[in-house]
Order: sequence, then structure tokens, then C-alpha cells
Amino acid sequence: THDLVPHAPRTVLKQQLKRAADLGLAMMAATELEFFVFRETFETIRDAEYHAMTPISPYNEDYHIFQTSKEEHVMRPIRNFLREMGIPVEGSKGEAEAGQEELNIKYADALATADHHTLAKHGIKEIAHQRGYAATFIPKWHQDRVGSASHVHQSLFSNGSNVFFDAKKPLSKSTVMDHYMAGLLKYAPDITVFMAPYVNSYKRFAPTRTVWSVDNRTAAFRLVGEGSKSVRIECRIPGSDMNPYLCMAAMLAAGLKGIEEKLKLPPAYSGDAYENDTDNQIPKTLRDARDA
Repeated sequence: THDLVPHAPRTVLKQQLKRAADLGLAMMAATELEFFVFRETFETIRDAEYHAMTPISPYNEDYHIFQTSKEEHVMRPIRNFLREMGIPVEGSKGEAEAGQEELNIKYADALATADHHTLAKHGIKEIAHQRGYAATFIPKWHQDRVGSASHVHQSLFSNGSNVFFDAKKPLSKSTVMDHYMAGLLKYAPDITVFMAPYVNSYKRFAPTRTVWSVDNRTAAFRLVGEGSKSVRIECRIPGSDMNPYLCMAAMLAAGLKGIEEKLKLPPAYSGDAYENDTDNQIPKTLRDARDA
């Protein structure tokens, strides 16, 4: 019949996008894909009972030009083949741990972004495997290593313009953006299970406070692009294991609820949010997230 399967993750996102469309709004989004590359193959890792993973590089390679050049025999085919598939890859870089990479794809409407995200994850694993390496998107593969995130950037557009932007307001953030962000803050515990769907997801978390801030990477929600037409919200809660369809559907639902309820946005948080591990916490385990 071609009727949408209601419980399919892609349908769930479509339903929330329709809610936004009924208000004259479209969700634009981008996701960051962080992952680790190991020297071993999936087969040799399995044969060693998952206790023999060697990162492709021996040290933190965040913006390290030489180290990432050594990995171009893996990363260049990933970028180029994904582009040939029609995925608008902007670039790749080394991340803040040994053997950790990040791939960035140009922002698009939320449904296309989720599609790009899903296809890219599979493509990365397949292309790395063809070259004798294993790539993993598990958020916390080792307790002593930095985790892999998948931060979600989001804004609402109407008639091709960013409705989060208001040049007359502080930080150029509009009243609509205030309500949307307030909805994300209020309902973050309710939607955590959609941002962190597995037991391992919670092993990655630092103390994650549901606060917003400006260019502050310790806050769960970060205002990016202040003073420009690119002003947007970056949610830093999801890990690299999140389902992009369910995650963005849940965020959009929370943000739209904030708009409907005209929620007031509290002042921006200042300082290191990691130092406070008691107030405004998201659920710390999958069980707690499920209950919320």
C-alpha cells in the first residue's frame, strides 16, 4: 500500500517534520561523525575476543597534519567514495584521541542529514574493512580512552531563512530560538533514551548538565555562530551510536513543545559544567533513561 510503517525510525522523524511543517518551519541539521580506526580487522579482533585493538595512530591527532596524512590511504577513499555516493562530505580530521577520526558532512534538511549519517557510517566501516582496518562507532571502546560523540547541530528555517536569527537580539538569537532551546532543556531527560540508546552510551558521559552556554564545550547545549545568520544549537549529548532519525525526531519534538508552551530560556551557564555533577543531570544509565 506504500503506507508509512509507523514505528520505523525514518517515519518517526517524518512525523515530527510534518508537525514543524504545519507551523511553517523546516528543521535543518548536521551531525558530526566520530569514530576509531584499528590496525586489526573485524575478524582478528573477534578471534582475540575483543581484547586486541590497536588504534591506527599512537597519540592524540586533533588537527595533527602529519599524522592524518599517514592515514590518507584510509580516509581519502572514505571521503571520495562517499562523495561519489552523493553524500556532501566537507572534510575529515583527526580527533582528540589516538586513532580517532571525525567526518563532517554539509548541513541539510533533517531527513537528508539522517540519511547521509546512516549511509556514511556503513560506508566508513566497509571502506576501512576493504583496506584491512576496522572502524568502530562504539561510543566508549576503552575506559581510559576518550569517547566518540555525534554532536547534532540544528536550526529552524522558514522560506529559506533561519528563524533562529534576529539581528536585533543579543547573540542574534530570536525569541523562537529561546523557546526551542528552553524546550530542549526541559525535556532533555525525557528524550535521553533516543540520544543514548545503549548501555555503552552512558559509559562515555562526563557529568552532563542540561544547561546552555555560548561556545562552551562542557554544556549539553551550545550556541554556535552567535552574531551571524548561521546561529544554531549544538546538542553535545548524543554519542556515535545514536540513531539519527530517532534522535533528531526527539529533539525536534522537545523544541516544538518549547515553542508551543512559550517556555522561557534561563540565562546562559558560565564556567565548567563538568565540575557540577549534581544539578540538572540527564539520566546516567539506560535504565534511568528508559524510566524517564
